[in-house]
Amino acid sequence: MNNQILLDHLRSIQDWPIKGVNFRDVTTLFKNAECLKIISDEMYDLYKDKGITKIVGIESRGFVMSSALAIKLGAGVVLCRKPGKLPCETVQESYAKEYGIDTIEIHKDAIDENDIILLHDDLLATGGTMKAACDLVKKFHPKKIYSNFIIELVNEGLNGRDAFDKDIEITSLIQI
Repeated sequence: MNNQILLDHLRSIQDWPIKGVNFRDVTTLFKNAECLKIISDEMYDLYKDKGITKIVGIESRGFVMSSALAIKLGAGVVLCRKPGKLPCETVQESYAKEYGIDTIEIHKDAIDENDIILLHDDLLATGGTMKAACDLVKKFHPKKIYSNFIIELVNEGLNGRDAFDKDIEITSLIQI
């Protein structure tokens, strides 16, 4: 899609959080009403006919658009968080990162086998976090899982899509 307005408002920060990383900052898109509307409308057009019942927002930037889209789709929102942030019994998934092991979790009663799930996060780079989120959601045996990102890094050799099973339909609004 690569909407020029979104590209023009996307901030890149060199050498953050570590030297050599060109961080893509979606907060500049979120603070701009026109960009927020474009993102919301484009995501709605992608998923309006998919029967989505719940959107799983990945901590923390994934919470913003998952909530906005859920309202438009008439779906619920499920929070995928780091350990210790959810108050009730959870299901967890651990995964390897470049500097160690991380874990994400969802409430045990958040998803069931009748749900059609859209996983949403702000950025696809290596795919590690979202792959773990997909694996976590699969434990609930939903009817279908989709995955969406605002930004996908395609020209940086990270090959994030390769991390996913072939049955997961992946979409992104901006490819860089």
